[in-house]
Amino acid sequence: MTLARTGTLVLAAARAGRAVAAFNIITLEHAEAVVAGAEQAGAPVVLQLSENAVKFRGGRLLPIARAALACAEAAAVPVALHLDHVKNPDLLRLAADAGFGSVMYDAAHLPYAENLEATRSAADWAHANGLWIEAELGEVGGKNGDAPPDPHAPGARTDPDEARRFVTDSGVDALAVAVGSTHAMTTRTASLDHALLARLAKNVDVPLVLHGSSGLPDAELAAAVAGGIRKVNIGTALNVAMTEAIRTHLTPADPRPYLTAARTAMTATAKDMIGALNP
Repeated sequence: MTLARTGTLVLAAARAGRAVAAFNIITLEHAEAVVAGAEQAGAPVVLQLSENAVKFRGGRLLPIARAALACAEAAAVPVALHLDHVKNPDLLRLAADAGFGSVMYDAAHLPYAENLEATRSAADWAHANGLWIEAELGEVGGKNGDAPPDPHAPGARTDPDEARRFVTDSGVDALAVAVGSTHAMTTRTASLDHALLARLAKNVDVPLVLHGSSGLPDAELAAAVAGGIRKVNIGTALNVAMTEAIRTHLTPADPRPYLTAARTAMTATAKDMIGALNP
């Protein structure tokens, strides 16, 4: 199947009142598992590579990007490629030539004015190079191994009026919002501020994105989509499934048995979480 574009998938989901699952991958097994899970679910999906994943691969984007592209092009369902949580402008400028149709530029750690300025510059470049761009406003903690802040502290959440201005002034195509989720959660016990999400959905005229979704139970995921989330980022849930499978099947001489088990476990996780978004 022809490689899909993230913007196309997200906008189609928005028109249908649904959401697209976007999974962060680190290895080839991640990519294969996500595609297999999406095929089993009969749903489109987004493969995401983060700046941290690129750092893990020695700073080399193309080897894993080319592998993900090959998986996407061979898939039986639409698959898009997205470069996630990019802070390095040099990495941002590699996205278009590496096969990505979209990028999330992350300046959310900066004060509002600096975030806006940096994001507007990134959006101008992205649009000039045919890329759909996502940004973040608020603080979805837990990235880079940092201890997350209280996700329900007022200062961590996205302000609806500020979000409307930010989207208008920056020109981004989608906005990741902080409504109570946290990156890197290994238990599915988080809850969202659905009243705030409703206000954001009313105020912001671009698709809303939920980061840190691995920590949400199925009912919260479905409610988030019903409340206006149109792209749902998932990463840690895959890594938990992979790690548990490897621990169970680890062998001293041959990696294939435990990597096969890991891929199978991640496939099941991807399928289940895709289904939870649009029950």
